[in-house]
Amino acid sequence: MPESSSLSDDSGVNNPQLALAALMIEVAQADYTDAPEEQASILNIVKTSFNLKDEEAEQLIELAKIKQSDSTDYFQFTRLINDHYSAQQRIDLIENLWRIAFSDHNLDKYEEHVIRRISDLLYVSHSDFIATKLRVQSN
Repeated sequence: MPESSSLSDDSGVNNPQLALAALMIEVAQADYTDAPEEQASILNIVKTSFNLKDEEAEQLIELAKIKQSDSTDYFQFTRLINDHYSAQQRIDLIENLWRIAFSDHNLDKYEEHVIRRISDLLYVSHSDFIATKLRVQSN
């Protein structure tokens, strides 16, 4: 996956990894609960996706939480992802978002809505949206 030497600048998000982490946090917070399983899932996905050590992943997640809480929409994140990631990488992201949503064994309607909205903004087809959900749900 593409890397950037700086996580962000004063104008907003300019690092695709930070954008991905912010969207993961958005899904985890969509149901207004702070499930430890979802937080663990985010940490695991960030570590494995970006090949980061625990401390690096935790720093990225903390910065992503700040960017996510300061944002008013998903566009700043999805635009960056669309610019830097292939169609398959965007589908993989949607699958990871489903993993986070299902990690607490409770898919909330708000989590599903957020994933659907992100999927639309990333130009992921509805069939891929459903296929990734079913793949994660069956595991």
